[in-house]
Amino acid sequence: MNYKTMMMKPLDHVAIALMDLPQGALLLVRCEDKEQEVELKHDIRFGHKFAVKAIGQGEEILKYGEVIGRAVADIGIGEHVHVHNLEGIRGRGDKVESGA
Repeated sequence: MNYKTMMMKPLDHVAIALMDLPQGALLLVRCEDKEQEVELKHDIRFGHKFAVKAIGQGEEILKYGEVIGRAVADIGIGEHVHVHNLEGIRGRGDKVESGA
């Protein structure tokens, strides 16, 4: 099957499902001149994110070349990235970086 995904920037940690994707699907994710295979560890619903790189706990997560939050647990390639393992940090006074 021709699975549809989107990844905007080569440095992004995640790609987006442009259709419902089944667990175990082997995807070819393309971004500019970069191409990689990702096997999904979970079902991914349309519009949701999945990891294309391993993300360590506490690491900032990039989507569209922008930081969208921080990992609250280690996230492996092919895993669903959502509120269960991603903490939003925008607009949070308690998450202001030192020197900001």
